[in-house]
Amino acid sequence: MTGHRSTEAEFGKKILFLMAAPAEYGEALKARIEPVFIGVGPVEAAINTARALAGLKADKALPDLVISLGSAGSASLEQTEIYQVSSVSYRDMDASPLGFKKGVTPFVDHEVDIALHPRIQGVPEARLSTGASVISGAAYDPIDADMVDMETFAVLRACQMFGIPLLGLRGISDGREDLHHYDDWTRYLQDVDRKLAVVLDTLKENLVMNS
Repeated sequence: MTGHRSTEAEFGKKILFLMAAPAEYGEALKARIEPVFIGVGPVEAAINTARALAGLKADKALPDLVISLGSAGSASLEQTEIYQVSSVSYRDMDASPLGFKKGVTPFVDHEVDIALHPRIQGVPEARLSTGASVISGAAYDPIDADMVDMETFAVLRACQMFGIPLLGLRGISDGREDLHHYDDWTRYLQDVDRKLAVVLDTLKENLVMNS
């Protein structure tokens, strides 16, 4: 597995960067980071994040922080703009027929919305919903979150196993119009790439670990 753990000189912290797919990794980010690609969807993200962190732990090189970055969908947020994840929920989990609150994994002690505590000053915040489906059109209506992705909740659970804080950064690539084919997702990824890079350029000065 390829990937890069940042040096403290670059960002002030040892950071492991994670992305779902190479399509989100444009020229601006390539000039700044070398992420681990964890795949699309909660299963691949959980497996590959845990594997990356286990390898670093074996090398006695766990990072101070994991940053998951890439694209997200939203029917309400500004397209191509960057948002940091204030909290994340798992929209696929529904054990309510057994008496558990919808969104809570049975026998696991977590809230429906789990707050992510690291913050970057000056970057707007939004609530995120993770699930294994691509959301488009009316599928946004029942989701109680500002934006959607397919990995962040899984990444968080893996990070919690190792006691590593997680910061999520998402650029809105779609949601204003219905998705019909692959190009509807990739159309704005170049803009998202450029704007994510601008946020990373402010990281060392504006990162707040305990908010």
